[in-house]
Amino acid sequence: MKLKLFSYNQLDTPIHRLSGFTKLVCFLFLTSAVMFTYDIRCILAITVMSYICMNVAKIRFSQVRLMFIYVLIFLATNFVLTFLFSPKYGVEIYGTEHDIFTIFGNYTLTQEQLFYQITKFSKYLSVIPLGMIFFLTTNPSEFASSLNGVGINYKACTSLSLTLRYFPDVSADYNAIKLAQQARGLDMSKKASVMSRLKNISAILAPLIFTTMDRIELISNAMDLRGFGKQKTRTWYARKPLTKADWLSMGVCLIILLAVMYVRFFVNRSFYYNPFI
Repeated sequence: MKLKLFSYNQLDTPIHRLSGFTKLVCFLFLTSAVMFTYDIRCILAITVMSYICMNVAKIRFSQVRLMFIYVLIFLATNFVLTFLFSPKYGVEIYGTEHDIFTIFGNYTLTQEQLFYQITKFSKYLSVIPLGMIFFLTTNPSEFASSLNGVGINYKACTSLSLTLRYFPDVSADYNAIKLAQQARGLDMSKKASVMSRLKNISAILAPLIFTTMDRIELISNAMDLRGFGKQKTRTWYARKPLTKADWLSMGVCLIILLAVMYVRFFVNRSFYYNPFI
């Protein structure tokens, strides 16, 4: 079976069996833990745990390869630009300066700057598997019903569910229109020039937009005919009650968040971990 980006896949794993609400809470706890610190020890620990969870959830690299490529390009660009615009920022943060070598002019690579940028790189990279786990293991309908079960309006929950379901549909429509345009002679291969490929790809946008509008109208009419929004509450076929595994997972993620906060405020006493003192 070919797996699609941002598409939920029905598998029987411990992570798939968790409630969508649980996975959202765990995602928020762990991303908050990563954002609240620049301690590379904490960040790497969460990163390793995230990739282990991806393996447990049986998420194939081929399914997320494209997203990882885009993210790595962004992170590499950010890495270079950070050094170009602030080559001494690490020195300012850690209060020491240990030169490695001079590139040219005032651009001297220091241990402090390299450590800061590696920490920053790891910080961004650690969030990616968390988002992948959430998107690829969460049934949109079950997730919406879980949110409604904790008090969120069912109209907002349904809109969120439709949005999550629409990601793979957009990807499928794009590929279908792309193949149709190629059959008509539009060259989108690597043999064509960059400008030619961009021009031909732009020809996909118009039919993609019209297809999207048609689908929105179709769904809106179907929901109106079924009386959606007429009542204050609704029932959910996909509702899943919270189990011991859900509470345990949220508890573990909360403990991780609290541990990171403890390290920040009581061990490092700073937003940054400083190995140079």
